[in-house]
Amino acid sequence: MKNRFFLGLITLFSISILNAQNNCSTFYPMEEGASYSYALYNKKNKLEGTTDYTVSEVNTSGSSTYATMQLKFIDTKGKNAFESDYNITCTGDGIKIDYKSLFPSQMQQQYTDMGLEMDITGTDVELPNDLSVGQNLEDANVNVKMKMSGMNMSIDVNTTDRKVVGKESVTTSAGTFDCYVITAKTKSKVMMANQEMNDKMWLSEGVGMVKQETYGKNGKLMSRMELSKFSK
Repeated sequence: MKNRFFLGLITLFSISILNAQNNCSTFYPMEEGASYSYALYNKKNKLEGTTDYTVSEVNTSGSSTYATMQLKFIDTKGKNAFESDYNITCTGDGIKIDYKSLFPSQMQQQYTDMGLEMDITGTDVELPNDLSVGQNLEDANVNVKMKMSGMNMSIDVNTTDRKVVGKESVTTSAGTFDCYVITAKTKSKVMMANQEMNDKMWLSEGVGMVKQETYGKNGKLMSRMELSKFSK
């Protein structure tokens, strides 16, 4: 159970930073029904599955736009390994992803049905419209406390040192894109187990995240995600 919580949360927290999309965002012009697919590879460059995103709903109130993203991970056998959704708020300055939404909704429901109590706190993930090389971005975090039958568990995920470090051209099976390169450090704690990771992400205007690489504390590549197709 602990591993499923951990993997789901880390995956969503890492990639959701760069997968918010709507019309008031420079990087993600969004329409309901827009869809994106990413191929996930392990450290041995072996395909592990595909993550599909669909913009299921977009609403505007005053100067803010609200969107719901649906996520589905399909493994190499075609099995739906897990799915979730998360909420985004966009103003003219950029986007914010609700930290509570970063914990998979499917898992929340499963463990609530089992009688597990959860308390989720944290800081929204922010991505401004105006990016420039050398810019520092705000930190983000999620804390999940769980209790069931006298047993207490907790998960802490902190993303720090988010920086725009350069601009590069990136080619994937979906095409060639001019991108900003953003790096970040993620520290997670699940019970007494600690893990540190470094992320490197390529972000293209009008498209969104094109590529992401995750490295361990030792600097070795752990996983890679690449945009394989998208439609708007």
